[in-house]
Amino acid sequence: MEERIYKVQNNGKQSTPSMLFRSRGNHDSGKVSFIELFFDLIFVFAVTQLSHSFLENFTMEGAVRLALITMAVWWAWIFTAWVINWLNPDSRPVRLMLVALMLVGLIMSSSITQAFEHTGLYFGVAYALFQVGRTAFTVWMMRGGADELRINFIRILGWLTLSGVFWVGGGFMHDSWRLALWIIALVIEYLSPSMGFWMPRLGRTPTQVWNVEGSHMAERCGLFIIIALGESILVTGSTFVKLEWDIETLGSFAVAFIGTVAMWWIYFESLAKTGHHYIAHSSDPGRVARSAYTYTHLLLVAGIILTAVANELMLSHPFGHVDGGMAAVMLVAPALYLLGNILFMRIVADVVPMPSLVGLIVLAGIGVFARELTPFVLCLSTSAVLTAVSIWGSAHANRLCSRIPQAAHAQKS
Repeated sequence: MEERIYKVQNNGKQSTPSMLFRSRGNHDSGKVSFIELFFDLIFVFAVTQLSHSFLENFTMEGAVRLALITMAVWWAWIFTAWVINWLNPDSRPVRLMLVALMLVGLIMSSSITQAFEHTGLYFGVAYALFQVGRTAFTVWMMRGGADELRINFIRILGWLTLSGVFWVGGGFMHDSWRLALWIIALVIEYLSPSMGFWMPRLGRTPTQVWNVEGSHMAERCGLFIIIALGESILVTGSTFVKLEWDIETLGSFAVAFIGTVAMWWIYFESLAKTGHHYIAHSSDPGRVARSAYTYTHLLLVAGIILTAVANELMLSHPFGHVDGGMAAVMLVAPALYLLGNILFMRIVADVVPMPSLVGLIVLAGIGVFARELTPFVLCLSTSAVLTAVSIWGSAHANRLCSRIPQAAHAQKS
């Protein structure tokens, strides 16, 4: 593999070239390495645990818990993606760090289903160790890099250490106390990037310091969407094989599959294409990556996880009664996905995508009489909406990318 050398600015001078940093500006700079794909396997398991935990506790309380743990899992992954955007994953120290994170992440993922029962302490400690340990390692690795970037990670370490206290403390508590402490931890972590990780005396980090490799960030986030979609396929397939194969079951299986394909199409033929085009030509890719990829993709992932739950519920009773909980999941899942699409396009391209907006309006209309439908018809309706959005959205993205000159966008950003 071509040697990857990343020269960083340090007080106006070039630092010593190092294999420890990701290169910038060449054809390999955005390439995702095999160790990153290997690392992602932990999160394949984590996403599976998320959907299963909600199916086992299909209540409002279970929904709140699902939202909290999903936010934590996404935050652990996206922060690691940011780190590997600067560090070279083909260097031995970084590879060892990722392998160590996999071990900790496996413990974290294994404790998800019982995180609010007897494995709460394991989850809290593993999550805090994952976040704090990775960031401390990055600070150590940055000792030969740019001062501003190293100080940025010192700020991040401070915030994650503070939230880690609440994660571990919540692990020792029970019931509502655990939930409250973990919510505080998440508020700390999700608030910190928008504040530039401000700390006393150290100040805040300007987004220009986050000089991300746009193509790498876009591809990494796309791969996590594949992970989530893969979970939807796995749930659909594992439920299908347990059922009697008749016309009703086969039809339900096809409808669930079409909805998942439509989600894939919306992302990779519309959102990913536009996002890659704009972040690659932005004068401030750190701002785009922070807002568009770090935050809005959480809605996309949550929508896909809920879709997996909705598909299992529909396949189990395709022509039964739709209660309030089932209707909510079947409608909220695609709604979150389309909302994430709208926010992403608004941040990246400064437009409101009409295909997704119209899709949201149609879903709201379906929700008025959702409880009068069977699970199969309701799922068929949402899949039809997603399919229409995917076709319309693809054409819309093509026009958007061709209409706005790259130089003009760079100037605007």
